[in-house]
Formats: sequence, C-alpha cells, structure tokens
Amino acid sequence: MNVTAALMLKAPRPGMVKTRLALDVGAEQAAAIYRSLAENQIRQIPADWRCAIHFAPQEAEDEMRAWLGPIAPAQTIYRPQPEGDLGARMRHAVQTELATSAEAVVLLGGDCPDINTAVLRDVEARLSKADAVIAPASDGGYVLLALKSDYPELFEDIAWSTAEVLTQTLASAHTRGLSVSITETFQDVDDIKSFQHHYSRSDATP
Repeated sequence: MNVTAALMLKAPRPGMVKTRLALDVGAEQAAAIYRSLAENQIRQIPADWRCAIHFAPQEAEDEMRAWLGPIAPAQTIYRPQPEGDLGARMRHAVQTELATSAEAVVLLGGDCPDINTAVLRDVEARLSKADAVIAPASDGGYVLLALKSDYPELFEDIAWSTAEVLTQTLASAHTRGLSVSITETFQDVDDIKSFQHHYSRSDATP
C-alpha cells in the first residue's frame, strides 16, 4: 500500500505552540519540547512511506524546511495549511495527498511520543481491512486518523479540542457505514501533567 504520513505541524515559535505546557515551563522551553516531539515523530515514520508536512502559518515554509530538512526523508513535501478549523485543515490534507498518488493517508500531529514505527506498521496492517483506523487520545480526541478515501463527514460538525471529538467522529463513521479499527489509547503531551507522565519514565527523554 502506498501510504503518506501527513503531519499537521506548526512553526515552533515560543508563545505559539504548547501554550498550556508553557504556563508551567515557559514559552521557550515549551517550544523546545514541541520541536523535540515533532522531530521524534518524523523519525518514526516507516522508511517506505511518503512524508508530507502540512504546516502553519502559511508563510512559514522556509522556517519549516530549515528546521525539519535535516531530519525528514529526502523527498518530504511541504504544504501550507489552509484557513479554517482543524477539521477543514485535516480534510484538505487528506484530499491533497489522495490526489497525489497516496492510496492511504495517516494524519498525525507531533504530540505523542508513543506513536512509534511499530504502531504505524500496525495502523497500516489494520487499514488493509478497514475503511479507517483511529488511535484514541486519553483526553477524548484522537492522536491519529488513517483513511483510504476522503470522507468529509468525519471532519464536519465536530467539537474540536473537546472530550467529544472521538465520540462524534465514530458516530459520523457509523452513520456512513464505515468500518473503523480502533487501536489502544495514547496520551498527547499537552500540559505539565502529561509531560511528566511521559518523561518521568527511564526509557524516555524529551
């Protein structure tokens, strides 16, 4: 299967990323943590997958290339995110990648240290038997969504950034009659509690 990992990333500017975490560690450190998380996520993408960085703000392409160029695969594509809510931006990423040779798109952020290569390979295997694969987040959202076709309903009328995101997305998929494979639940690093949860472990470093 020709898979594209579409990473929804922001330019790592202090005060613009990880703002909840910044309340406890400061804007500069929060931005450094964000950079580390995103870099780790890119390193976990399977070697035979294509990588596309969908970035915000729209004028940040040079900044994103300077940051991620030494880390990302050589053929990585950089695309600005359009205006609109998270759903509109994620749907645009799915549509764009499916229109440019991808047979499947795996939407990712850069916030979950536990989404490693083994997890992504499992997602790929699950996607061969399902219309969609979702990795739930412990806060009621999801950390990964994989699709083989554009299903706009999955991105419409969703209360983004609330505990209802996963429930509403699954309800939308059920209404459409889609088969959904659900992985184990993961935790994003969004605040000091989740940061400490991940990085108090001896096998994890920020």
